[in-house]
Amino acid sequence: MNSSSSQGINGKFLYYGFIAGSRMLLQNQEELNRINVFPVRDKDTGTNLASTIRAVMDNIHPHKSYKKTIEKIAEAALIGARGNSGVIFAQFLHGISKETTNKQVITLYDFAESVKKSIPYLYEAIANPIEGTMLTVICDWSNFLSSKQDVLHDFEKVILESIEVLEKSLIETTSKLKALGKYGFVDAGAKGFVVFIRGVIEFIKKRNIRSLATEQVETISLVHTEDVVNRDLEFRFCTEAIINPLKMDFSELKQFLVNYGDSVVVAGSKNTCRIHLHTNQPAQLFHKLKDSGTITYQKVDDMLRQQEMASNRKWNIALLTDSTCDLSQELIDLHQINVVPLNLNFGDNHYLDKTTIQPEQFYDLLESSSDFPKTSQINEATFTNLYSHLASHYDAIIAVHLTSQFSGTYTNSLKAGRRIQSEFKKQVHVIDSKNLSGALGLLVLKAAQNIESGASVDTVVDDLEKDIKNAKIFVSVRELK
Repeated sequence: MNSSSSQGINGKFLYYGFIAGSRMLLQNQEELNRINVFPVRDKDTGTNLASTIRAVMDNIHPHKSYKKTIEKIAEAALIGARGNSGVIFAQFLHGISKETTNKQVITLYDFAESVKKSIPYLYEAIANPIEGTMLTVICDWSNFLSSKQDVLHDFEKVILESIEVLEKSLIETTSKLKALGKYGFVDAGAKGFVVFIRGVIEFIKKRNIRSLATEQVETISLVHTEDVVNRDLEFRFCTEAIINPLKMDFSELKQFLVNYGDSVVVAGSKNTCRIHLHTNQPAQLFHKLKDSGTITYQKVDDMLRQQEMASNRKWNIALLTDSTCDLSQELIDLHQINVVPLNLNFGDNHYLDKTTIQPEQFYDLLESSSDFPKTSQINEATFTNLYSHLASHYDAIIAVHLTSQFSGTYTNSLKAGRRIQSEFKKQVHVIDSKNLSGALGLLVLKAAQNIESGASVDTVVDDLEKDIKNAKIFVSVRELK
């Protein structure tokens, strides 16, 4: 809102309002994770929404034009979105962006219209829309804004009154969605949206631009919660990707994805299409999907490991490695080891090693693709997201990576580890194995066994450093192919 009128919203007001809402959401991650029971009780809704809005906070700057600012916000949110709720929230912002007229300053009527017209974007993006979620709360909020045609000249009054509608709609999610009624919770994604708007309202009341520009968000460490009732996961992997550009229709893509799992969301546009689904076959999915467009980004979260992390930890030291560690899936699952995949590229198409591409798909592409495969290191942001989630549930983290001489993965992990250690005040040890493959696997397995025996963090780290000095790997191949 500009300083001279209560009737117009400019880009700078939108920016700082978004930052205020984001800060409020970041401060409520713990509660959002705690009440996360739908669609999967993996306790990461707060983390995923936080990651989504961080992508906006870290990548955009205030601009006087409302249209340019909402476009930048929507673009950053779509690229950085994580999880079901994060992708839906990003799609909501995308719809608002598309339905906003090209103006420097907009009125409340313009804003209400853009929110109203964003609703079809949400329902078109979701293969199986469920009421009693963030969708319902956004719709109820939109209906309220649209109903205030007679007082749309008073932006502050209408927005301040809207919180009552949001709170009522949020409470009703418990009775609308059976999965929520069982636990007596409201929907975590819906609450995330309400918390976000509450932060915006606080900004409208206080106009605290200076404090928003300088204030540091305090990271809240999640309390270990043991009140979770585990249930079998029908689909293990929360899978996301960006396809740019998309060569098929959204409806065709949604139907294709439904055949591989559930919680399907197709957001954005053909120029930048973001997909989300839960599946057991990410490698097969992306092998079939490669002809639908260029896959420029992929993310896969192991929801079984997340569920174990939240409610069935075997110990309170988290162990992590990367996909160059050659251990069987049985051993990885037995010892609850977190494995972060390296990036693998065939031309412009992006894959995640041993997650969205397995050896059989790799060799098939090696024969059929004109591009020679290349690997790239895991970036710092990936480690930051994972470490923040691990630090929320574990007392300490130990990461063991492939040799730093072959990849920058170790360096990026070290940077992220230092950041999370500072924020959460928990030990994060990042170790260069100076090895890879089977040798790295044996080092990680030994560390897992030490943790399981009850050894302290310092003892596990000391033993690892001694074992690294004595570990060597010898490789022989029959032919260059």
